[in-house]
Amino acid sequence: MTVSGPSAPKPRPVAPGASAAEQLRKEGNELFKCGDYEGALTAYTQALGLGATPQDQAILHRNRAACHLKLEDYDKAETEASKAIEKDGGDVKALYRRSQALEKLGRLDQAVLDLQRCVSLEPKNKVFQEALRNIGGQIQEKVRYMSSTDAKVEQMFQILLDPQEKGTEKKQKASQNLVVLAREDAGAEKIFRSNGVQLLQRLLDTGEADLMLAALRTLVGICSEHQSRTVATLSVLGTRRVVSILGVENQAVSLAACHLLQVIFDALKEGVKKGFRGKEGAIIVDPARELKVLISNLLELLTEVGVSGQGRDNALTLLIKAVPRKSLKDPNNSLTLWVIDQGLKKILEVGGSVREPPGELAVTANSRMSASVLLSKLFDDLKCDAERENFHRLCENYIKSWFEGQGLAGKLRAIQTVSCLLQGPCEAGNRALELSGVMESVMALCASEQEEEQLVAVEALIHAAGKAKRASFITANGVSLLKDLYKRSEKDSIRIRALVGLCKLGSAGGTDFSMKQFAEGSTLKLAKQCRKWLCNDQIDAGTRRWAVEGLAYLTFDADVKEEFVEDEAALKALFQLSRSEERSVLFAVASALVNCTNSYDCEEPDPKMVELAKYAKQHVPEQHPKDKPAFVRARVKKLLEAGVVSAMTCMVKTESPVLTSACRELLSRVFLALVDEVEDRGTVVAQGGGKIYEVVRPLVSLLHLNCSGLQNFEALMALTNLAGISERLRQKILKEKAVPMIEGYMFEEHEMIRRAATECMCNLAMSKEVQDLFEAKGNDRLKLLVLYSGEEDELLRRAAAGGLAMLTSMRPSLCSRVPQVTTHWLEILQALLLSPNQELQHRGVVVALNMVEASKEIAGTLMESEVLEILSVLAKGKESPVRRAAAACLGKAVDYGLIKANRDGE
Repeated sequence: MTVSGPSAPKPRPVAPGASAAEQLRKEGNELFKCGDYEGALTAYTQALGLGATPQDQAILHRNRAACHLKLEDYDKAETEASKAIEKDGGDVKALYRRSQALEKLGRLDQAVLDLQRCVSLEPKNKVFQEALRNIGGQIQEKVRYMSSTDAKVEQMFQILLDPQEKGTEKKQKASQNLVVLAREDAGAEKIFRSNGVQLLQRLLDTGEADLMLAALRTLVGICSEHQSRTVATLSVLGTRRVVSILGVENQAVSLAACHLLQVIFDALKEGVKKGFRGKEGAIIVDPARELKVLISNLLELLTEVGVSGQGRDNALTLLIKAVPRKSLKDPNNSLTLWVIDQGLKKILEVGGSVREPPGELAVTANSRMSASVLLSKLFDDLKCDAERENFHRLCENYIKSWFEGQGLAGKLRAIQTVSCLLQGPCEAGNRALELSGVMESVMALCASEQEEEQLVAVEALIHAAGKAKRASFITANGVSLLKDLYKRSEKDSIRIRALVGLCKLGSAGGTDFSMKQFAEGSTLKLAKQCRKWLCNDQIDAGTRRWAVEGLAYLTFDADVKEEFVEDEAALKALFQLSRSEERSVLFAVASALVNCTNSYDCEEPDPKMVELAKYAKQHVPEQHPKDKPAFVRARVKKLLEAGVVSAMTCMVKTESPVLTSACRELLSRVFLALVDEVEDRGTVVAQGGGKIYEVVRPLVSLLHLNCSGLQNFEALMALTNLAGISERLRQKILKEKAVPMIEGYMFEEHEMIRRAATECMCNLAMSKEVQDLFEAKGNDRLKLLVLYSGEEDELLRRAAAGGLAMLTSMRPSLCSRVPQVTTHWLEILQALLLSPNQELQHRGVVVALNMVEASKEIAGTLMESEVLEILSVLAKGKESPVRRAAAACLGKAVDYGLIKANRDGE
């Protein structure tokens, strides 16, 4: 029994032919005038696809350049203007727009050439003359700045390389000045041309942390968004040399090297996209080759002995960011395939590392999880069964190579590798579990007397228990073993993991109250023990993390949720652990919070299907009595009192591969549940909830057409709540360019999506920018709200009428346009005033009051209709906001002289 989610909207078809292209161009021009640059861009793009003439193509590319300028995407603006100039070399507007883009990109010498050509084509144009003067002044200033920095750069390097200045304040100031200078493109260029890279290499060779940090941060400025300087820097320093800095013990230096390498990756990838053209237009060596050399060195670093655990984590983070495709729409996944062939075994070696034996790789608490995330992203980036089969084959061969003929140490490494896969690409993990002897070895090693062997085996058993194929086998064969370990082991590290295994198996029924695996009260006992370990700060964070894992499973049970939110000490310990260096706990914390707030997906079964299932004696899921809305609201209050918002704020700011998109989605769900009640929103903001604006971007990404209808709907609901909290969050939503997408969903056929989009738009209408969009001429936004105020869907009517009431109040000029948008406006307003729903009635009377106050002419129209009689009746009702607003309408009409008060003054 499932409820189908709403489907994604389909783009409107446009009739082919020259007339259609012309119509789209005009439509784009109107959208541009209204400030809807994204919409205009779409219209121009569609027009280009309809076979426009070369002259029309030049105009359309020129117009697209104007849109990109407004959207501050100067690279694309330059590209579009260049295309227009290719079609029509004398297009002065395109030349001027390209000069504007080049100026913003810092390429002043090229911008001058375009402006000079504009002036030669139109010598009397004052705009072109003024622009040429301004850019000439900028060039002179740049020359002066460059010449004035000559001596400064030389002096800074002299101080930094002087052994007599070691540790002095003068040296520290010089390093800071060098970093600041490199942040400006002119300064970075000056350092680069002053033999700066060689001098920075000498700073790196000193081995002094402060000097290395200054050198790395200066190199970031030199390489940022500049492919030619980046490749030159790599050729001087050596790719291997730069990557090796990641592995140093000093964490600050390793992080700075990670930042530099990220900048280098970005510059090289941009070079691949642009056909090897650098920022200054220089032809450079193939950046795709340099990219592979860099990635190859990172893969080598993963398995080098002597590399710090922090450096290994940073290398994994860079690979996660740089290798998989950013979008599945990009057909090229060749880099992923190359990394799998060249480095999959190296990644598996990190993921399968064990702690104790000497000579093993140094890893942190987060290394294995980072390896799992990278493996998962690589697997998800594969496009066909053949590619996935190759991935499986490589993983299985690696595991077999350790499992067969390598003794007990080899078996431990093989089992650890299986655990890594189960936490990442679980399909590969499941297949690895089915290899001959693996599961039997796991079960056997759980009974080992050696703690390290037990830890590896029990963790593998826990990860395997969550996989559907193995859960029933482990429930039958592993429960007694885990219970025995829990009761008899003297080591907390073993007991806590055994407990988590029991928790995982005990939650197999999820939220289905009728599918409890253990006897009544068992889950409460398990949860109590998990909370006890969680609160014990004498236990290391890596072990306490497993207590959170257990609670993440047990909180499917509403009894456990109720006890958990009442335990202030446990909540405090949970939030403190979420802020610790133990990043692998984040997903478990987010899962436990989702369970406590019931913000997981929960489909309402069709009552008819339920009856049919009962008749057929099929299982019907049951909701726990304590999962009813009143209990959920009470739990949300408890979490807010305990400071959940500040904890979540810290979590979303984490720079770690462990904070995956899935983890961010869970946090977004919790945040949505926290702001569900209007009276709680002030508390959320007061606790720093405004800082959670980082969740806006992932929510907006769920509005794209390639997401499911259900994802679209949930994102719209979340954004509606965020838009109702503060202007800062509304501005963040606007900055993410969500408005055009939200408007598109207001036309969606599915009523739930249409309603959610309308509610979201009405909350956004509190912002001046959105009000400007409604007030702009030549758009149908106001018409849509008026028409929706007369729809049969009561919730849609309420949202639209609320937005209409707000807009006519904040922008009185819109009142005079309401009668113009549709001939049915008066009929719709009367229906609102006569509605039995008090909220709809109140919205209608507020709209009427706004219109009466805005214009005597509109007031006259209303007083000549049945609205006068309706308002007279409402003004005589019980004391309420509706009565007061109706009386105010009539009072204003009396002031205008349109009607007269009766003898009683009414």
